Amino acid sequence: MRNAAAKKVNNNHSQRGVVLILTLVLLVVLSIVGYTLTSRVSAQRHRCQYIIDYQSAQYACDAGTKYALATLHVIKPKFADRVNEPDFSDIFALSEEEYEQFIDEWAQLENPTSNQDLQSQKPPALQSQDFGSILSALGDTNSPGFIDQNDSTNFTSPANYNEPNEVKIPGPYGPPWPLVTKPRKFNIGSAMVDIRIEDENAKYPAGWALMINEKIQWELDAGFKTFTEWMNINEQEFSELRSDLDQITQLKVFKLKFQPIRRAKKVTRERVITRGNKKIKVPRTITVKQTLSVLVHIQDFAKLLHSSLIDTDILLRPTIDSKKRKESALKYMGLWGSDKVNINTAPRQVLEAAFTFGGNAALIADAVIRQRKIKPFKDLNELSARLLEYSESIKKCNQYITTESNFFTIKVTAISGAAEASKVIAMKKGKKGFEKVAVISL
Repeated sequence: MRNAAAKKVNNNHSQRGVVLILTLVLLVVLSIVGYTLTSRVSAQRHRCQYIIDYQSAQYACDAGTKYALATLHVIKPKFADRVNEPDFSDIFALSEEEYEQFIDEWAQLENPTSNQDLQSQKPPALQSQDFGSILSALGDTNSPGFIDQNDSTNFTSPANYNEPNEVKIPGPYGPPWPLVTKPRKFNIGSAMVDIRIEDENAKYPAGWALMINEKIQWELDAGFKTFTEWMNINEQEFSELRSDLDQITQLKVFKLKFQPIRRAKKVTRERVITRGNKKIKVPRTITVKQTLSVLVHIQDFAKLLHSSLIDTDILLRPTIDSKKRKESALKYMGLWGSDKVNINTAPRQVLEAAFTFGGNAALIADAVIRQRKIKPFKDLNELSARLLEYSESIKKCNQYITTESNFFTIKVTAISGAAEASKVIAMKKGKKGFEKVAVISL
């Protein structure tokens, strides 16, 4: 009897154990199924939301681009007064420690003597210049759908010189180099739009490295080498970059003065002839002469320089180790077909490359940097007059330099939720206004 009772108890325990195991397995299966379904629903929801955000961002980017292009004609950049400002030109070459020390020393020199002075003081570059026309052009609060979040008539707020990390070195137009205006931000629907205009004549024209001219070939090579050395590009990287550029040269050679393209094109047109009492349309082929603008050449190089023919990893490699500043060769290199350097807005390494065509490049670049802080150069005649000792060298560089930029890029970025849409539009200013060179969607 006792054995039978013990067996019955053991059987009951076994059955309960099996039921418990089955229950646990079932709970695990249900948990896995529930988690899978929840994950899929969540993922689908995120995908749907991302599609909605991306459409909003794309729409806002397109609208911001149209708005910027429509108001581009009012942009008339003015140079800021930078007599008492440090020059932006050499900042790129400073290490993080040197940069912080530089800012700290400048901040101490500009430190206001009282809190009242602190609230009223502005960087000298922003006290005497009127940028209202540019500011209103990119932030018109009267335009439907545009909400200006920067309701201010100044490009920057008063600098707090007690906080060196807040001090920003102004560029030639006031905002940091190479910006022509302060970045403008406004809402279009749920998207935040950011518009930035950069001076492409302040950068080294990549087209110079694509030129073939026996008379100035040494100067072309030396200038490009000078620029790459400033940007810490080593010999191996230089050879790889040179090889990439040579591939483009084999397709098309860059020139300072392109000629309009004249070509004959065959077109088919209809003429009406009468046969008896009937009029019959008869097709005929005729040759039509076409003349294409020189802008076509610039567009070709804008496409080639942004193609896979160039390994941009070399140009994008940081030239300094910093979390606050982004310095690379690509930042200082113009890839849109520009052919001249603005001596009032270009940094030192670009100036030296430009003045290599006349000799005494380092000395002239240094003199230009000192003089333009006092007063920007009005034209090249004034440049030769103010730097009289280098006038002969400067004359040899006249076709490579300018005092007024005519090449700009508009970068429009729209962010909605986790989605982002961007466009870069290159514009060249001519006698009849701005012409679009190229558009790249990112």
